[in-house]
Amino acid sequence: MSPTVSLRPLQITDAEAIARMGNNPLIAGFMRDVFPHPYTLENAIAFINNVKDTTPTRVFAIVANGEHVGCCGIFPKDDVYRMNAEVGYWLGQEYWGKGIATQATKLLAEYGFDTLGMNRIYASVFAPNKASGRVLEKAGFVYEGTQRQSVYKNGEYLDELFYSLLRKG
Repeated sequence: MSPTVSLRPLQITDAEAIARMGNNPLIAGFMRDVFPHPYTLENAIAFINNVKDTTPTRVFAIVANGEHVGCCGIFPKDDVYRMNAEVGYWLGQEYWGKGIATQATKLLAEYGFDTLGMNRIYASVFAPNKASGRVLEKAGFVYEGTQRQSVYKNGEYLDELFYSLLRKG
């Protein structure tokens, strides 16, 4: 049976869980460099303090069966891209493969369409992160294309895969 998943704004009491789960090279390896490794309690506190008062909320705790299991966010763009928002997510390793990220991504997309009024929600995935591509596809996102060697991470060039979901079809 798949867990019940919800999203809620981050709280300072989430810092220890974020630091514990986030301090994992398997997570950091597929995140942008703004996500440090090692990931400390101080990093988690600074992160929460940086995002907690944003209105409307853009960064959330992912909660499965009442337990904080990861984080996700939605980031509206501007100018001619103002009806687009980028999403991102990560889960503690012990929660991988349970359908949690897919459910969280669906909830985040609904929030983007219904609350933020977006027309298009998109995400990018470093090509070696096959599991994240599957999460997006299971959440209804469509593969749009690859930007070859667009990411420089840990001393190597990686392709970046793009997926999107439209408000209507």
